[in-house]
Amino acid sequence: MAHSPVPIIAKWPSVAAAALVLLLTLGTLGAVAWRAEWAGGLAPADWAAIRFTIVQALLSAVISVVLAIPVARALARRRFAGRQMLITLLGAPFLLPVIVAVLGLLAVFGRGGLVNGALGALGFAPISIFGLHGVVLAHVFFNLPLAIRFILQGWLSIPAERFRLAASLNAPVGRLLEWPMLRATVPNTFLVIFLICLTSFAVALTMGGGPRATTVELAIYQAVRFDFDLGKAAVLACIQFALCIGAAVLALRVTTDGVSGAGMDRVVQRWDMGRKGVDTAWIAAAALFLLVPLAMVILRGLPGVFDLPSSIWAAALRSIIVAVGSAILCVSMALALALRGGGLIAIVGVMPLAASGLVVGTGAFLIVFPFVRPADVALVVTMLVNATMALPFALRSIAPAAAQISDDYGRLGASLGMKGWAWVRLIVLPRMRRPLGFATGLAAALSMGDLGVIALFAGQAQETLPLAMYRLMGAYRMETAASAALLLLALSLFLFWICDRGGRADADL
Repeated sequence: MAHSPVPIIAKWPSVAAAALVLLLTLGTLGAVAWRAEWAGGLAPADWAAIRFTIVQALLSAVISVVLAIPVARALARRRFAGRQMLITLLGAPFLLPVIVAVLGLLAVFGRGGLVNGALGALGFAPISIFGLHGVVLAHVFFNLPLAIRFILQGWLSIPAERFRLAASLNAPVGRLLEWPMLRATVPNTFLVIFLICLTSFAVALTMGGGPRATTVELAIYQAVRFDFDLGKAAVLACIQFALCIGAAVLALRVTTDGVSGAGMDRVVQRWDMGRKGVDTAWIAAAALFLLVPLAMVILRGLPGVFDLPSSIWAAALRSIIVAVGSAILCVSMALALALRGGGLIAIVGVMPLAASGLVVGTGAFLIVFPFVRPADVALVVTMLVNATMALPFALRSIAPAAAQISDDYGRLGASLGMKGWAWVRLIVLPRMRRPLGFATGLAAALSMGDLGVIALFAGQAQETLPLAMYRLMGAYRMETAASAALLLLALSLFLFWICDRGGRADADL
């Protein structure tokens, strides 16, 4: 007779994973707080960076959500060929390396881009993409699809029976059904995007354009790399952590459950269709805004992709090594935590969301600097931090599947005396191939395009492909940078596809 509904799993893997996450979040924060020099206070430039960080995050979140509402409503009301593919493509910017997307935006809105070319042909002066509006534009590009997906899910969660009842009573759908859903969905969507924009480093690095467009994370990078003022960097890192914690706590407080109720899972039929032309215009505009920059990356990068210098291929190899190692470590930690379950997942899973990757990197820099040259451990530290930052997303994919397996097979496994590695090998892994493959691909793609920690640590001999791209752009070698961007895009999508496809192949269980 089994005395436990779940087979016995060794504690040490989950304890080791939790310890590593806490070391890389709370431990690095402790190093930052210990090194912070508050006596000198904050300079006017530091206050300007704080104000700019908050303002750009607010504007980016507001614009993303406001534009997402009509697009999501149009997608919820219309059925057309390719609709599901378009909705799937809306997730592409989340996997897209930031530096690649920035290059695509420059190809459309930059000095020599499509928009300025059209303005010049019409006799108008060119516009500059750099500064506050450039940062906001890039953030909207990344976060508009996320907002659309969140709000569209809210629309699709309204049961078909509610729309049928509203139509039979000739009741106003907007006021009775859609407005309550938006009140439950929009605040949390806004705060999630606000938190993402607070911690966006690569966008500010490439699109900031000067002292007036400096975020807190960019100020941290400048304090470490250019001024080597570690005390000031630590102070700014503490401020950035406080901003992230405030946004994360606020997001948790305003999170509410859906208000739509249950239904019979019928396909929603809408009678309040409105004007088809307006919905079509919103969908077309969103598709153009999101897909044209990606098309420009491909068109501009394709001619020179096979003529890239050897240094770019070496950087690409380093990126692959870091991405694969980061993905394996991330999924291993997520699996160990998911199999133990309990409150450990909730605590450890939320810590990386409250910490900024650059703040963690700054703390790691302060820890290793007295003992080794930071460049010597650049790739290892980048791998560890990237794995930790991707852990919440991996846990969200793996933990529900692990809980379901425990509910379905736990008592049977315990009654057969299965425990430890035998339970994991024979029962867990075969039934978790799909979420494991997806989580591995997602972690690899996110790590492949990261331009955060590596920018603090790496020298010329340790640069990854995103960092090499940034340096090419800084040297105005835009043709080579475009080809490197295409290579980075292809490698990121390939890593995600091969891991996700490997998890789905023959995964019938």
